[in-house]
Amino acid sequence: MHELGVVIEVVKTVEKVAVEQQLTKIDTVILQIGELSSMIPRYVEQCYPAAVDGTILEGTNLKIEVLPGNALCKECNKVFNLIQNNSKCPHCGSNDFEIISGREFFIKEIVAY
Repeated sequence: MHELGVVIEVVKTVEKVAVEQQLTKIDTVILQIGELSSMIPRYVEQCYPAAVDGTILEGTNLKIEVLPGNALCKECNKVFNLIQNNSKCPHCGSNDFEIISGREFFIKEIVAY
């Protein structure tokens, strides 16, 4: 499960931002995870309590926004969701496409109070 290592790096990054911005209380960390990324949101959620234990993020909330895995069909130039359509363009049936979104993993927002 590589999610734990990645979540620990997220915690380190958020801690660094908190110090730089002089944040004293953090309420929520919002992540964006593409549905085609190697990160599994459920595992990230499970790892989060262990990763924040003993840090300034202990007791904070984690919110995950899943970004769609979209592709551009090279045959008909239509955008479609790869997962919902089993990697096949629903407009023309082609499986020749370019992935345009869904591999992301971002810290979108740090909610402080």
